[in-house]
Amino acid sequence: MPTSPSDRSTAAGEPPRYDLVVVGAGPAGLAAAVTAADLGLHCALLDGGHDTGGQYYRHPAPGLGAARPDRLHHGWSVYTGLAGRLAAHQEAGRVRLRTGHQVWALERTGDGFAAHVSRGPESADRTTVRGAAVLLATGAYERQLPFPGWTLPGVVTAGGAQAMLKSGLVLPGRRIVVAGSGPLLLAAASSLVTAGAEVPAVVEATAYLGYARRPGVLAAVPAKLVEGAGHGSALLRHGVRLRPRSAVVEAHGTDRVTAVTVARLDADWRPVPGTGRRIDCDAVAVGHGLLPQIDLATELGAATRTAPDGAVALRVDARLRTTVPGLWSAGETNGVGGADLAIVEGELAAHAVADRAPAPALLRRRSRLRDFAELMAAAHRPGPGWTGWLTPETEVCRCEEVPVARVREAVDELGAGDPRTVKLLTRAGMGWCQGRMCGPAVACLSGSGEPGADRRPLACPVPLAQLAAGPGGDPGEAGPAGA
Repeated sequence: MPTSPSDRSTAAGEPPRYDLVVVGAGPAGLAAAVTAADLGLHCALLDGGHDTGGQYYRHPAPGLGAARPDRLHHGWSVYTGLAGRLAAHQEAGRVRLRTGHQVWALERTGDGFAAHVSRGPESADRTTVRGAAVLLATGAYERQLPFPGWTLPGVVTAGGAQAMLKSGLVLPGRRIVVAGSGPLLLAAASSLVTAGAEVPAVVEATAYLGYARRPGVLAAVPAKLVEGAGHGSALLRHGVRLRPRSAVVEAHGTDRVTAVTVARLDADWRPVPGTGRRIDCDAVAVGHGLLPQIDLATELGAATRTAPDGAVALRVDARLRTTVPGLWSAGETNGVGGADLAIVEGELAAHAVADRAPAPALLRRRSRLRDFAELMAAAHRPGPGWTGWLTPETEVCRCEEVPVARVREAVDELGAGDPRTVKLLTRAGMGWCQGRMCGPAVACLSGSGEPGADRRPLACPVPLAQLAAGPGGDPGEAGPAGA
């Protein structure tokens, strides 16, 4: 087991080196940090948000005075259990939690890693947290496929609608069409109708028949079936109609979305002519699954794999080790699979870092949940024909306002055959989100399918003052014993 920072001699003024630095305080990161502390490691837990829980356990803003946040979440008691363990480890000095700390780069050092941290644009300090090992639990972000009108006010992501409800206790509208593909749609629609919204339709591009191909995988995770049945029951009680093999192919409105056109899709996701139906609404929550957030690892050269839904995830071994020595990964970064799998992988990775053998039951649970995640990804993989609902004027890159016509011009007339060349010729992907919103669409339009592993020196926007400040540790960073 590594030596703790409190036992390690350091030069005067040098920041401490932790046994383990966990990046991300969502389900995987929380589970990893508290389990590692249980096993005797001293840890730093870093997250860019203002509280623990990540996107899944997003908290209502403190000023709203929400008395029952558990009503907005599935499995809230699991989070409170992890949070209680974390608080105990903080009190004992075994875990140092730093929220509001966004890691923008990881660097290999002679004795481990340096995590370079931004504390917001108002701070010029360059904070560095050092650790013998790093565990990435950075989660995922939503895959967006554009359609005419998707930039209208009132069109939000499915996860964004849930975030508005969980953190702000507000709805994006009163009559909300939920559309896209993936299990997040049922969860989002269930949350919205329970909170008082009218959901005239859940528009799902697949037909859920892909799950039937591996009945043994489904039977091994009965809790997932119960969870899905719970969402389905909520929708039935509120009279929500499920429209399988369909998609929102256009949003209508001027100052705000007022309606959508929903069309049937063929097996390749091409809109079937003559099947368009208009549905009045004042909001649309749309998403096509999630993509792993792996920038920090790929910049270090970590190997990746292509998940069954085409997403790029980190390649890890049975002990959750990446191909970079000393770098572990847990949860959605290994392929999207939900909070239960993320927690299990966080625990397993912590055991591996501490060089302890986990309980065999934990390994079996991870295998069952990971198999289900792979099945889920295959069932909701976007079909290649979705580009059939685009028009030349449809914006692909919202940040740089690049329409479909410019991307196709770069491919058909200027010879671009990959997303990077399209980016250089059109600026698609050069905006604030750095291609996270438009990346899948640009890759598909360029003829290369899903985007490959992205490598960039900065994982998030960083104020120039922080870069100019030079290397160094956080002046206020105390060792774990003084945390």
